Parts: sequence; C-alpha cells; structure tokens
Amino acid sequence: MRVDSHQHYWHFDAARDAWIDDSMSALSRDFRPMDIAPDLRAAGIDAVIAVQADQSDAETDFLLDLAARHSSIRGVVGWIDLRAANLSEQLASRRGAQRLKGFRHIAEAEPDDFLMRADVRAGIVKVGDAGFTFDILIHARQLAAADDLVARCPGVQFVLDHGAKPPIASGDLSVWRRGIEAIARHSNVVCKISGLITEARWAAWQQDDIVPCLDTLASAFGPARLMFGSDWPVCLLAGEYARVVDLVETWGQRLTADERARVFGDTAVSVYRLEV
Repeated sequence: MRVDSHQHYWHFDAARDAWIDDSMSALSRDFRPMDIAPDLRAAGIDAVIAVQADQSDAETDFLLDLAARHSSIRGVVGWIDLRAANLSEQLASRRGAQRLKGFRHIAEAEPDDFLMRADVRAGIVKVGDAGFTFDILIHARQLAAADDLVARCPGVQFVLDHGAKPPIASGDLSVWRRGIEAIARHSNVVCKISGLITEARWAAWQQDDIVPCLDTLASAFGPARLMFGSDWPVCLLAGEYARVVDLVETWGQRLTADERARVFGDTAVSVYRLEV
C-alpha cells in the first residue's frame, strides 16, 4: 500500500487560518479530499494521513468526520491540549476513534524551549501511554529541544514532520544537519520526508536543492525510518502534487526495492498502525 503520510484539509476561515498570509493566497480556499483524489490516483497513492492544521478539538472531530466519509483517509493526527488537567480522560474518550492514530501540536510557533517544559513533556508521555503517536512540528533551531524530549520519553513513538524544516533557501544546512544526526540516534523517532520544497525558493527550486537534505535524512535515520509525505495543499506554494511525488521517486531510485516500499508506505503503515 502506497501512503502519503501528510496531508491537510480545511474549510477556509480567514480569522481562524490567519497563518495563511498574503504570500500564501493560493491556500485561502477550501481543500477537500475530492480535490486531491485525481492526483492520488495518478500517483498510485492508496491511503493518506490527515494531519491537524488548527489547534482545537473541533479540528480533530472535523478530520475524523472526513475519515469516516472518505476511504482514502486511513489515519488522523489530531490535536489535544497537552496541558489540560483532564488530559487522561480526554485521551480515554478518544481511544474509540478507529482512525485516530496520534496527535500534534504546532510547536514551531511556540518558544524554542516549549518541548522541554515539564508540563508539555508530561502530556506527551500520557499521549504515548494511551497508545497514540506524537508528531513533532518544529523549525531546525528547535531540534535541540526535540532531542531532549525524545530522550526523556523513550516509550513514546515520535514522528518528525518535514525533516525539521531544513533552511534550504539559505543554503546553510550545518546546524540542521547536526541536529538531525543527534535526534536520529533515538530509535523511537521516525521522520517524514515532507514539506521540503516550501523550505526552498518557491518559484526557483530544483531537484539538486532538495537532494542533499534527502541524503542527510536517509543517512541519519536509514530508509526504514523515513516516510513519504506531500504536505498537500501547502506544497502547492512551491509545486504541484505530481512534482512532489516525482522528487522523492526520482531520488528513491538509489534505494533498494524494499527500502522504497518502506518510504512509500510500509513505515507509515507500521508507525500509524494502518489497516491494509
């Protein structure tokens, strides 16, 4: 089964979705599963993971409702208040949602020490204890905090989104590379090769701009701990869906057939416990 491990859906709301600024006007509309369906068929993608884009319980319910109505959505990564006093009760109530696989907090928008805070860490431990994964969304400068988190939470299965957003446009990957090599030493972390083209120059990136990042991630994590994700529709700022798939497939020709199968599905199936 070929899996796209990272997609978003929304009914656009200018007030709620204020992160979509004027430079992202292409995203200021609704994006629904039926909008991406033709591209999924063309790319031979069988299943997707829908990932939260809003910090609310309503977002989780919205994605679960979509998953109930669209068979392509095999898993949901929702949102939950990690510091809620009744977090354990909330998690228990969510365990009956068959396609809810994990949770994410938009830590990239938080102070750089957010993931090191005791109350946040305690909440993430509860997420793991309840059988859910936790997606880490950060900028490269926050990798040290993420490394501290995963070291202190060995029982939690972590998924590093977008390769921790390497600063491709700046051309200086040294700090990011060191951070990736450090966090990859922890066996409870896998990494999504997603969202990379929007870290490059949107209108001018080439394959050779992205390949060094893919090579670094493969060297650090090994192909068996990588999973393909498109970051659709955000990827549309820098390239169409087919171009994102082609980028990873072309790079993946250097891998073995088994390694490509892991990147394009097997790792996501295993980590997110997808039904096949």
